[in-house]
Amino acid sequence: MFHDRARIFVEGGRGGDGVVSFRREAHVPRGGPDGGDGGHGGDVVLVCDPSRRDLAAMRVSAHFRAERGAHGQGANKHGARGSDLIVPVPPGTTVEGLGGEWFDLVEPGQRATVAEGGLGGHGNKRFTASTRQAPRFAERGLPGRSGWIELRLRLLADAGLVGLPNAGKSSLLARITRAAPKVADYPFTTLSPVLGTIDDGERQLVLADIPGLIEGAADGAGLGHEFLAHVERCRVLVHLLELGPGSDPDRAYEVVRGELAAHGSGLERLPEIVALSKCDLLPTEELELELEAWRDGHPGSDPIAISSATGAGTEELVRAIFRAVGAAAPDAPEPGATAGAPEFEAEHRVYRPQGTGGFEVARIGEGVFEVTGRGVEMLVERHDLANPEALSYLERRLHEIGVVKALRDAGFESGDEVRVGDEAFDLDT
Repeated sequence: MFHDRARIFVEGGRGGDGVVSFRREAHVPRGGPDGGDGGHGGDVVLVCDPSRRDLAAMRVSAHFRAERGAHGQGANKHGARGSDLIVPVPPGTTVEGLGGEWFDLVEPGQRATVAEGGLGGHGNKRFTASTRQAPRFAERGLPGRSGWIELRLRLLADAGLVGLPNAGKSSLLARITRAAPKVADYPFTTLSPVLGTIDDGERQLVLADIPGLIEGAADGAGLGHEFLAHVERCRVLVHLLELGPGSDPDRAYEVVRGELAAHGSGLERLPEIVALSKCDLLPTEELELELEAWRDGHPGSDPIAISSATGAGTEELVRAIFRAVGAAAPDAPEPGATAGAPEFEAEHRVYRPQGTGGFEVARIGEGVFEVTGRGVEMLVERHDLANPEALSYLERRLHEIGVVKALRDAGFESGDEVRVGDEAFDLDT
């Protein structure tokens, strides 16, 4: 089964803790603090791997956690950084990161960091000052970013074969490429997209057989709605319409065109080649009448009559595909890449404003106040509030960044409870 979607949980490694340590060496009195910092946690990184074909591996294991950083040690030894967790994904994978970043992985080796590791904590050496020469506290490491993200795969193909079920797309792909899709005389033979390569001696193009669309596919009917996104990267559409007894090419054309438009990604504006398939089922005179009727009903459209069984018209169709792809993007890079963009710069970061001063203060009860803001929450999370020295240092930092003033403006009095993140403490100031 072809898997083009996956929902995975990613978690950056936690940062290592700083250490409280003092130099102890013979004949060296008052050695002083020498606690090292903890190492940063590793990141979870998606890497574009051309050997991957779909996202099936994500269904086996959906949780990806990077290595945590090592703790600091005495003698000013810093902990090692945690190793990054590399997750290979196939070309054409798109993902929205935890912070609103948008990644489009199309080039081999392209990387996207989807979960950053936590920062390591500072050791007590970092907190020495003229008035604090022997600090007996250190910082804890912070957890890495974590959460669920959704990956989607959009195939990288130059041209896409579209049409109603049993229009002959798989037979055509098997005729003009070395692909071996399943071919049978019943609808919905193809249950997942199939890729093939066509070659004119100078260039190669990738051709994708998109499973049959039916009326209402864009709204979820049938199988086609699952694969409409794969058409988005195509430069040209090859629209196959079945000829033969009981067929209605005009009706089939309108149904598929309507579903392409309803998908909402501009698929209906892609260059199109109309191919009337199974022409071997009609006598020559009747085939000419069908072609003439099509040209009269669709001015400007010049269909190509083909037969995958006999090979009639297929060479002409291949030449038309090469001409159309070249005209659609004569100097363009591979599908999905951004022309003129720096290599591997395929992410778009969204910045969202925070509260005034980076934090907000609110009274949530009698004598209880809550402070929110990522910077303040990280500051509190780093320190052990059961350690009097750490708590004293934290109170001073809250004064310096304006939190205490904001609390007083909100009605705070000495001894009231302050809540920051998961921590609650009495602030006497």
